Amino acid sequence: MPAMLTDLSERTRFAIYTHLARHGALPDPEQLARNVGITGDEYQQVLVELAETRNVVLSDGDIEMAHPFATRSFGFSVMGPDTLWWGGCAWDAFAIPNLVPTSPSVLVATTCPACATAHAWTVTNQGPPAGDQVAHFLTPVDRIWPNAAHACENQLIFCNESCVNGWLNRTGNNLGYVMSLETLWRLATHWYDGRLDTPYIRREPAAAADYFYSVGLRGSFWGLADERPSVQGRS
Repeated sequence: MPAMLTDLSERTRFAIYTHLARHGALPDPEQLARNVGITGDEYQQVLVELAETRNVVLSDGDIEMAHPFATRSFGFSVMGPDTLWWGGCAWDAFAIPNLVPTSPSVLVATTCPACATAHAWTVTNQGPPAGDQVAHFLTPVDRIWPNAAHACENQLIFCNESCVNGWLNRTGNNLGYVMSLETLWRLATHWYDGRLDTPYIRREPAAAADYFYSVGLRGSFWGLADERPSVQGRS
């Protein structure tokens, strides 16, 4: 079962997420600590707990990601009516309009990693954007942590599967999982539900598997069989 946060850590987590949702960036650590009402040393200790419980990703002691938000470019910009965000990956970029209530429609922009063609879509919380592009995820879900930043850097959108194959050949990577924009949108739609509420409790692994299956994902990459086995109380 996911670890429960202390009251102080949950207050800090909530402050981080709501600030990123509203502003697209974080203030300096000292200001954020003051906003929460704690000292700088307490803030650094809380960050360690938040990282250990997979609520943030740290780089050199600073917040690099608080999914779906990032504090640096991962190759995706997400422009809402009043806010500009870095999306941590294809998954996160498509999740933002489904999570932030004041931005139900955003412009997501990126470039194909294989041929550098620019792509942009209007992504809403109402349905997937039109487009023949495909997303490729390199890292299976059970290997995303502890190096979540690396996994996110390799959740990318390509012009087509030919571009995916060209990129794999050039980088020496093996094929991961390829999905349509429609499947990507379904994956992103409710994955981060509750992250802007408090208290927030991460999904248990079984609930995550159920979610992946519900949006049409299959196979060992997602920790799933090709067909969902029947269990007592569910068919």
